[in-house]
Amino acid sequence: MARDDAPLNSLGFAKPPADTRVVVAMSGGVDSSVVAAMLAEEGYDVVGVTLQLYDHGAALAKKGACCAGVDIHDARRVAEDMGFPHYVLDYENIFKDAVIDEFADSYLAGATPVPCIRCNERVKFKDLLETARDLDADCMATGHYIQRAVGQAGPELHSAADPARDQSYFLFSTTPEQLDFLRFPLGHLASKAETRKLAAKYGLAVADKPDSQDICFVPNGNYASVIEKLRPGAAEPGEIVHADGRVLGTHDGVIHYTIGQRRGLGIGGLADPLYVVKLDVDSRQVVVGPKDMLAKRIVPVREINWLGDAPFDSRAEWRLDVKVRSTRPPREAIVRPTGPDTADVELVVAEEGVSPGQACVFYDPDSPRIFGGGWIWRGY
Repeated sequence: MARDDAPLNSLGFAKPPADTRVVVAMSGGVDSSVVAAMLAEEGYDVVGVTLQLYDHGAALAKKGACCAGVDIHDARRVAEDMGFPHYVLDYENIFKDAVIDEFADSYLAGATPVPCIRCNERVKFKDLLETARDLDADCMATGHYIQRAVGQAGPELHSAADPARDQSYFLFSTTPEQLDFLRFPLGHLASKAETRKLAAKYGLAVADKPDSQDICFVPNGNYASVIEKLRPGAAEPGEIVHADGRVLGTHDGVIHYTIGQRRGLGIGGLADPLYVVKLDVDSRQVVVGPKDMLAKRIVPVREINWLGDAPFDSRAEWRLDVKVRSTRPPREAIVRPTGPDTADVELVVAEEGVSPGQACVFYDPDSPRIFGGGWIWRGY
C-alpha cells in the first residue's frame, strides 16, 4: 500500500517498484522490448502483452512489420529472458473492424488514411488499456517516442527529446484520461542509438532488429493491392482529366493515386510536369494540374481531440504550429474553432499536398507541448 509521504518511483507512484504493476505493450520490436526489460530490471511487477492483429499467412515470415508471427515470438523470448509473464491476445477481429475496414473505405472515398493513428486510438489505447486495467495494473507502458509531463491541469503530451524519432503525429488523439494511465519511458532519450545500446546492455536478441517501415497489413507499401483484396471490384477504370477540363488519358482505378503524386501517371509527353490535385471518386476521375494547385492555406479539420487546459471553443482563435503530414515539420498557423471539435486551420505559409484522411496536429510554438489535433476532411 502506498504511503502519502513515500517518494515517487520512476513511473510516478508513491510505492516501491515491486508493488507497482505495469503492463507493457510489446510489439516484438526493440523499442517496446527495451521498455519491458528496463522496467523489469528496476524491479517493477511487469506483465508483457502482445496483440496479434493480423496474420494473412505470409505475415508469419514478413520482416519489417509488427504484431504477427515472428514478432510475437521475439516478444515472448524477451519476456522469458527477463523473467516476467507474457500474454498474446487475439485482436484480429477488433483490428479489422476498428482499423482495416475504415482504411479500405477511406481509401475508396479518395482519402489518404493513417491507420497507425486509428490503431493507437481504437485498439492499443482503448481495448488493450482496458485489459491492463482488468489485470489490476497501475499503468501501461509503451515504446513510443513521446513524453508525458504532469502540468497544473493534469497530464500533458510533449514531443520526444529526439525530433527524428518523435511520434507525436501518430499519438495526437490520446485523451487526457488515457494519458493519466499511460507511460512512455523512451521519450527522453536523445537518439535511437541509445535505445539499441540499452537493448545490448540487457542482452536482448532484438537489439539489432530493423525498425518496422510499412503499415503492418500493407506489404511493401502497396496500398492498392490490399484494397483490391479487401474490396474486390473496387478498382474501376476512369479518366485522367486536367483541371482545365481536358481528358489526358485513362486509369485503372482511383485507388492507385494519391494527392500530390507526380510519377506513374501514364500521361507522358507533356511540356510541364503535372500532379494529382484531386480525386473525384463519384465520377472516377483523377484530376491533375500544375504544382501550384497543390498549395493550400485553409485546412478544414474535424474530430478534434483537444489537449489544452481551456476548452477548445473558448477562444475565437488559437495561434499554434501545426503539422499536416507526418514527414513535415510543424508550421505556423491560426486555428479557428467552428465548434467543440471542428475548426478551420489557416496556414501562414501555404502547404502542398494537403490530403483528406491525414491528421492535422497542434503544437505549442513556445514549448514541446502538443495540444491534440484532428482529421483533415477536405483538402480542396
